[in-house]
Amino acid sequence: MKNGIVGKDTPMICPVNPNGRFTDEIKDFAGMYVKDADKLICQNLKKNGRLVHQSTITHSYPFCWRSDTPLIYKAVPTWFIRVEQMIDRLLANNAKCLWVPDFVREGRFANWLRDARDWAVSRNRFWGTPIPIWTSDDMEEVVCVGSIEELKLLSGIEVTDLHKEFVDPITIPSSTGRGVLHRVSEVFDCWFESGSMPYAQIHYPFENTTVFQEGFPADFIAEGIDQTRGWFYTLLVLSTALFDQPPFRNLIVNGIVLAADGQKMSKRAKNYPDPVGVIEKHGADPLRLYLINSPVVRAQNLRFSESGVHEIVKDVFLPWCNALRFLIESSILPYQKITHQLFIVKSDEFPLTNNFMDRWILSFTQSLILFVHEELSGYRLYTVVPRLVKFIDHLVNWYVRMNRKRLKITCLMSPFTPFITEFIYQHIKGYLDYTDNLKDHSSLLPGYSSETGAPDSIHYIQAPEPKLELISNEIEDIVYWMQSTVELGRIIRTRCNLPLKAPLREAIVIHSDPNILKNIKSAQTYIIEELNVRVLTTTSDKHRYGVQLRGVLNHKTLGARLKNDYKSVVNKVKDMSTEELEQFVNTGHIVVCGHELSGDDLSVVYSTGISSSSGCSDTQSSTSGLKRKSEKSSSPTLDGNSQVNSSKYETASDAKGLLVILDITPDVELENERLARELVNRIQRTRKKSAAETDTSVELDSVVASKSFFLLNERKA
Repeated sequence: MKNGIVGKDTPMICPVNPNGRFTDEIKDFAGMYVKDADKLICQNLKKNGRLVHQSTITHSYPFCWRSDTPLIYKAVPTWFIRVEQMIDRLLANNAKCLWVPDFVREGRFANWLRDARDWAVSRNRFWGTPIPIWTSDDMEEVVCVGSIEELKLLSGIEVTDLHKEFVDPITIPSSTGRGVLHRVSEVFDCWFESGSMPYAQIHYPFENTTVFQEGFPADFIAEGIDQTRGWFYTLLVLSTALFDQPPFRNLIVNGIVLAADGQKMSKRAKNYPDPVGVIEKHGADPLRLYLINSPVVRAQNLRFSESGVHEIVKDVFLPWCNALRFLIESSILPYQKITHQLFIVKSDEFPLTNNFMDRWILSFTQSLILFVHEELSGYRLYTVVPRLVKFIDHLVNWYVRMNRKRLKITCLMSPFTPFITEFIYQHIKGYLDYTDNLKDHSSLLPGYSSETGAPDSIHYIQAPEPKLELISNEIEDIVYWMQSTVELGRIIRTRCNLPLKAPLREAIVIHSDPNILKNIKSAQTYIIEELNVRVLTTTSDKHRYGVQLRGVLNHKTLGARLKNDYKSVVNKVKDMSTEELEQFVNTGHIVVCGHELSGDDLSVVYSTGISSSSGCSDTQSSTSGLKRKSEKSSSPTLDGNSQVNSSKYETASDAKGLLVILDITPDVELENERLARELVNRIQRTRKKSAAETDTSVELDSVVASKSFFLLNERKA
């Protein structure tokens, strides 16, 4: 076509009959099977001096799955839908739809539409929906039948079945004197039927007109990314051709779930675990959450790993259930035992509290509810589930953990984990006050208890609305910086093999922003307890503790990129001042010897300047973004009189300028306390082994005298 040999609207040249043999148009090989003629054709070309090159190559080739004979590509008459003339309308209607993620709409799908060609909708096979077109023998008279009634009217025959074998014998008298019209032999491409789903499923336009008009375009559909050339495309083509409207308003595009080795899942290869077995072993909710919390909901492929499902159980579901058990055993049951009253909570009432951790969990919960509403209204599952999982972590590993001495996620999680949320709801339903539902029995919905007003299932409850008055960005910032400080301190302890039971003298937190230091200071009680240190010091003065910055280049990426200039850049970075490195940290880029460095090109390492003798490992902590790293170190520091102390320090930092230093200097008193804590741990393990209740007092034969008050206070001994 490109060279003008054939045209788009000219008859195709195809000198091969339906049996795969050459027609009389090819005189030298007429009646010969095309594959048998291969060598003879080469000989003929060579004889006439027209053979350019001849060779044999090995390649895959299609074979008939029934007869196991080679197939050929053959031009056949086909019915088309003219798509090219409506490309602009297709693009305009596509732009009206919300795609998640949107890059599929603007990229992959829009590009496919721009290059769209007329759609061949006919197939030469027996099974399928017959194309309702009747033609004369000379193809000059064509009738497209639009309904059973119209076919009955045109043919005079009662039609009871639209399958091929019943409609093929039906003929229609010609209206122009060409005898009778016969139905064409082809059936519809199955994708034409899929694209007709919005109309065919309710028998529109023959009935259900109101139902169709109210439900079209569809509010929401979802399918795999491979459907950009399949269902998504055929839906759009037909709706544009018929109504000049998009067929849907919102669409989530999923990626493809692959086997662990990156190959397509195959029953023949058996390269994936049995889904039923995975559900029986781990549960349906962990599998569901694993998939929703994966790249699949962002139109990316996922290498399925059963260990990933297990991680969801271990990191999310078990801690979540433990939090439920802690609530019941440590709060509800003791309250009822002491007060002899039922523990009842109104779900829409919140007690006033001055404790900032209480205010934080209330604020974080309402922020989460607001976030979920906003993101789900945009169909962004890939942002919602990570935030929900993060809330579980905050609830269990921060709020409950840090508030054991005193003490509406379930509804939000129910669409994503319907079974575990139902389990939790049934355990706490008796402690929730739903009596307001009983004020008007006539409006009590089915599925609600007529005695308590409580819904029978969590799935009967609407998602909670956010209470904006409970949201405090200030409190959430305080806890964020508290968490960052604690996590960096834990990194140091892990790197130096210092268990949390071992108390330390001091934690120093350094940041250039005084407001951040103020936030950290306001949470010092929790930080001191979580890091098990005696003193928390906050300062913006790095120099007081001998903190130095050093640049480290990414040799792997820069070596190939900079080539001959690499050595000069290395030497320049070695001599960079603290001010230059801090400028890089703040801006994210710097020019060195004419080359701009950014991102992963350059890392900034904090150290205290003197090599460590503390015995810590050589592991360095790294962060995303600018990749500030920490180095193990010990150095002398200055006290108020500028005298040198012999303390040993270890550092860790993050990408937001937070630097934590722990004083790991050995101390006899602190070591004695560590031993006392170890004794508490042994006592607790003995309690567990002997099945003693948590509130049962026990007698000890001996204790560490200097820490007896600590032991008695902690373990009711």
